[in-house]
Amino acid sequence: MLSDKAVELGRLIGQSAEYQAVKRANEALNEDKQLVEALQQMETLRRDAEALIQAGSSPTPKMEEQLEQLLGTVQSNALYQRFIAANENFDKVMQQVNQWMLEGIKKGAASPIITLG
Repeated sequence: MLSDKAVELGRLIGQSAEYQAVKRANEALNEDKQLVEALQQMETLRRDAEALIQAGSSPTPKMEEQLEQLLGTVQSNALYQRFIAANENFDKVMQQVNQWMLEGIKKGAASPIITLG
C-alpha cells in the first residue's frame, strides 16, 4: 500500500505545472550548445580550482577571470534564467510536499488506530 501511494504521489508531481516547467526549461537549456559549453567550462574550472585549493594552492588570476567571464555569460542568458526560476519554483513545491508528508507522519504516529488499507 505504501509503495502504491508513493508511486501515485510521484505521478502527480510529474504532472504538476512546476515539474513540467522544469522539464521544458531543461530541454531548452540543453538545446543551446553555447550555453551548455559555457556551463561545462565553468564546471571544469571549478574542479581545477578545487584541486588547487586542496593541494594548498590558490586558483590563478587567469582562472578567476575566465570563471567571471563565463559566469556573466551564463547568468545573462534568458534560457538559464528560466531554468533557475523553474527549479526554484519546483523546489518550493517539493518543500511543501515534504511538509505535508511530515504532518501526515506526525498524525499517523499519534493515531492509536492501526490500519492496513
